[in-house]
Amino acid sequence: MTGIITGDIINSRKIKNPQKWLTPLKKLLSEQGKSPKAWEIYRGDSFQLEVKKPEDTLLTAIRIKAAIRCVRGIDVRLALGVGKKDYAAPRITESNGEAFIYSGEKLAMLEKEKQTLAVKTPWPDFDREINICIRLGLIVMDNWTPGVAELVKLSIEHPDISQQEMGKMLGIAQSSVSERQKRAHLSEILEMEALYREKLGKLVQ
Repeated sequence: MTGIITGDIINSRKIKNPQKWLTPLKKLLSEQGKSPKAWEIYRGDSFQLEVKKPEDTLLTAIRIKAAIRCVRGIDVRLALGVGKKDYAAPRITESNGEAFIYSGEKLAMLEKEKQTLAVKTPWPDFDREINICIRLGLIVMDNWTPGVAELVKLSIEHPDISQQEMGKMLGIAQSSVSERQKRAHLSEILEMEALYREKLGKLVQ
């Protein structure tokens, strides 16, 4: 079993300097392995990534969303697919299996439904429950400002950091860190991710 994230940047043409979002995206994708076998950016603003531990797919997607929303005016559409991998090609975009099919199908549905994040797996009951949670989470995540998104990104990357240390990293007061965490609904988003990780972990064993 593997996890596949297929995504595309929303409103990418509005950004005159694409390196503003390309550089942090590439840095994040590179953590999962080397391109083009583990990840690949294609058509300028679309990408595909393999997450070898399926339980990590949602946290990885939240990190990607936060990194992209650090740039004002753009967002990202992310489709998570979990399933078998039948063929590993030199390029991820040429590999196949149900995880790839699920991710591609879900991305097409997201475009029609005007939603920015969802998952598809071999387990319909899991999908239904988790996608309801994700839709509720998107009410908040789709409205993260760049400042809030940056805090979310750093909070995930440094889970044990104190509010005071976070404030120093961001150049803001500790009280402002607390305020941004509340506006991000960070604790609720991380609880949703923990639920996803727990339930999916039992299924993929």
